[in-house]
Amino acid sequence: MKRILAMVLSVLMAASVFTACGSSKSAATESKSDTPSAAAAGKKVSLDVVTSYGGDDGNRKNYEAAVKAWEQKTGNTIRDSSGTGNEDWKVKVMNSFEVGSEPDVLFFFNGADSNKLVKNKKVVSIDEIRKQYPDYAKNMREDMLGASPVDGKNYSIPVNGYWESMFVNTKVLKDCGITVPMVGYTYDQFLKDCEIIKNKGYTPIAASLAEVPNYWFEFLAYNYMSPTTFNTMPQSITDDAGKAWINGLNDLKELFEKGYFPKNTNSTTDADTNNLMAKNKAAFMIDGSWKVGWFEENMKEDMDGDGKPDIENIDVVFPPVKGSTRASTDYIGGISMGYFITTKAWNNPEKRDACVDFVSHMTQDDVVSTFCAAGSISALKNGVISPSTASPLVKKVNEMNKKVTGISAAVEDLMDNKSVRTPFFADVKNMVTGKLDITKAVGNVIAAQKAFQAQTSNSSEAS
Repeated sequence: MKRILAMVLSVLMAASVFTACGSSKSAATESKSDTPSAAAAGKKVSLDVVTSYGGDDGNRKNYEAAVKAWEQKTGNTIRDSSGTGNEDWKVKVMNSFEVGSEPDVLFFFNGADSNKLVKNKKVVSIDEIRKQYPDYAKNMREDMLGASPVDGKNYSIPVNGYWESMFVNTKVLKDCGITVPMVGYTYDQFLKDCEIIKNKGYTPIAASLAEVPNYWFEFLAYNYMSPTTFNTMPQSITDDAGKAWINGLNDLKELFEKGYFPKNTNSTTDADTNNLMAKNKAAFMIDGSWKVGWFEENMKEDMDGDGKPDIENIDVVFPPVKGSTRASTDYIGGISMGYFITTKAWNNPEKRDACVDFVSHMTQDDVVSTFCAAGSISALKNGVISPSTASPLVKKVNEMNKKVTGISAAVEDLMDNKSVRTPFFADVKNMVTGKLDITKAVGNVIAAQKAFQAQTSNSSEAS
């Protein structure tokens, strides 16, 4: 998890993005920041930094290495308070601003989750920063910085974007006599495969509907729309988006009723279902690019006795497609997070230069390339510097990404986190068990989002 955009990337942009990500073109000129040398030569400072690169993040080691390099280069220090980018973490971050204990630099979501920070002028726009540091983020494509839904301005500098697709355990499939899904994999065939897998004693779908129902919801609803229409909040239960949500949730309910999720899916954790894949007990998992690093870290050993690391049992393919609105090679992705400089730090003369220098360092081409090594999207003008060697799973990811025809941001990123998204996804377990009517649930989330927007609008007018 780990992705928030308020715009839909077109098919053309998807093609150009992946071309850029695969480029090995030298980025020497763009990666050199022209931020003041005072950050390195002046008074040494300590910066408070909060990111989502917590201990379980696949890029944690890359983050630590980049921070250490900056500390050694400048003599400054980073007080790191990174955590796992889940809903609890988001709440803690927002609370820190309310009590005046916000960090100097924040790596956070650039969609609706950061609206309050922008509205309350808690973060500084890139335009404002460039008045003093004109070359700030000049190595980035302006159209991919992730403009705020509040005012259309850019506030954060991205590192790597995300994609969401379907991981498969090829050993489980082989044991069940099932071929690894190819382009054009249909939903009907997926249902047939899941039934075979279940009857063989494996779990077809590794997912916790208690913690992360969002990935399956997104793709099942996406099946009823297209990359250019999916990233839209429904305005009623009868418009195209509303009907897509209802249909997608009904499909999710059907998968649950057929017994394709773990038996304890409504109470188990995401970590436990991840392990079903790692231990060769489950076949399918929809997740994101961040999971590549997790698989590589947790499937190093040869647990199945075939003489190879178990990571070679993991492949990545496009989720099954139902109908004709979403092409089988369309998926979800975008650039959902970036580095913000807080107003509190910007107004501190002793920290301003260091903050700009730190963010510039963390977003220069060679550093970004290390975070983009798993085939994720970047906003670099020159594209990522391709690694000399890539793991088998990364190579599979790159092959998948070459086939992408359309990309849409995750629709969940349009919802207000506290009042809309969190209660909506918490109720998925009640929807699949029939305790909550799906049409009613979608109507509730539409009403909640409209109420939030009305409240936000009134607050803006009052201020």
